[in-house]
Amino acid sequence: MSHILITGASRGIGRELATRLQARGERVTATVRRAADGEPLSALGIDVHLLDVTEQASIDGLVADLAGAPIDVLINNAGLYGTRPEFEGLEIDDVRRVFEVNAFGPLRVTQALLPNLRAGGLKKVAHLTSKMGSIADNTSGGSYAYRASKSALNMFAKSFALDFAAEGIASCVLHPGWVQTDMGGPSAPVQVADSAAGLIERIDELNLERSGRFYNFTGEELPW
Repeated sequence: MSHILITGASRGIGRELATRLQARGERVTATVRRAADGEPLSALGIDVHLLDVTEQASIDGLVADLAGAPIDVLINNAGLYGTRPEFEGLEIDDVRRVFEVNAFGPLRVTQALLPNLRAGGLKKVAHLTSKMGSIADNTSGGSYAYRASKSALNMFAKSFALDFAAEGIASCVLHPGWVQTDMGGPSAPVQVADSAAGLIERIDELNLERSGRFYNFTGEELPW
């Protein structure tokens, strides 16, 4: 049994990951922003903690609650799209809010939980990113805050993978697909269950050889 911690597990992909991993016998710790959102997970026996990835005090509280427990796999799933204005309507405060969740949040959480990861057996970190953060794949423009925040996350993850390879910690970024969630909308072509199943496969096969890379949930490597 591995200990897997998932951020942003109140709904969508995060919840599906938590329930699937719990069902296969893993020890799952899931974080949510509101206590009511965690009740369905708690009913399944999942250990639920409140966490706001934009607040250092909240992250410190999670670390204290874990009391040094080893973590085998950290899945940084919490994410935010933000508003969708054209360039001339961009508000820097909104851009900053998206960065706080999508880029700085995973950085803060991974940094805070590094001692737990070092104590774990599998030593894996998976960040949910997006193809929209790929500079090579950007052929349509727009979505400035979301695209840039995911590009920043990708660079953080790449450097982390290089810096901690000697300690046996593997890290990658994963594109979940365009998924039918609150963020993706009902017209998205990928079902939540299919995305989660693919993401779990990618995380299971993550090792030092595959570390520091960018994968689609279906398995192919994506361009930066």
